[in-house]
Amino acid sequence: MQRFKIIVEKHRDGYVAYSSGVRGVIIGEGDTYEAALADVKSAIRFHVESFGAEAPQNQPPAPKAGVK
Repeated sequence: MQRFKIIVEKHRDGYVAYSSGVRGVIIGEGDTYEAALADVKSAIRFHVESFGAEAPQNQPPAPKAGVK
């Protein structure tokens, strides 16, 4: 399987994880860092199984939003 950069963010209600190298929106969530990471890895595997190995293509990261 291809390697992807996964970002895990801590929020008030838990953790959210996503990959910047997968076409489409794939998000994982959990009460802990480990749970969110496992959830997004599972979602990436499902995405590849569903749409084929060519579906996840490395894309340039989205520009950072300004903080207001």
